[in-house]
Amino acid sequence: MVDKICNKIMNRIRLKMPEVDDERAEVIQYGLELLIGEVPKTFVFLLIAWILGILKYSIISLIIILPYRIFSGGVHLKTHIGCMIGTTVFYCGNAYISKLITFPNMVSKLIFSILILIFAIVMITLYAPADTQNVPILRKKDRKVKKICSYITVIVMTITAFFIKNQIISNMIIIGILLQSVMITKFAYNIFKIKFGYLEYIKTQKSAI
Repeated sequence: MVDKICNKIMNRIRLKMPEVDDERAEVIQYGLELLIGEVPKTFVFLLIAWILGILKYSIISLIIILPYRIFSGGVHLKTHIGCMIGTTVFYCGNAYISKLITFPNMVSKLIFSILILIFAIVMITLYAPADTQNVPILRKKDRKVKKICSYITVIVMTITAFFIKNQIISNMIIIGILLQSVMITKFAYNIFKIKFGYLEYIKTQKSAI
């Protein structure tokens, strides 16, 4: 549906502005798809969070996880509806679970956090930045920077979790690291039948030789 709407808009733009070449048209259409696709997705996400009574924490969950997700990448569902559902479950789920979790003492929370941090570091080493075929990250310098930023982000997030007095937000940071780290794994990509963009590019280059 979103693709059809964007195609119609793009066709009208090209009729009224014949100077727009194919390359520029592709950039404009990509921007339209992001705009038209993101607006309903965000609305549904906020509506469901409000209905569940976790609107504030769901927005905070989004803000908390977003930097790590930007650097480490991860699964992007193929359809707008799938992406809408995935986004809602991911961020609202983090907020909802974090409200239910209680640690008996700081020692148990520390052990749990360290285990999550170790898991995240291993997953970053193996998979980050986890790209897709639609938006592959091909430059080695870009990949290196994103990987380093991913390490820094999870370490800072884990430390920050222990300085925040609000236990729900503290829990959201830790659970958010876990959820996002899972989303960059080969396991997650296989479940959603998505391929790593960089690995597919390497395969293509090798087959061309």
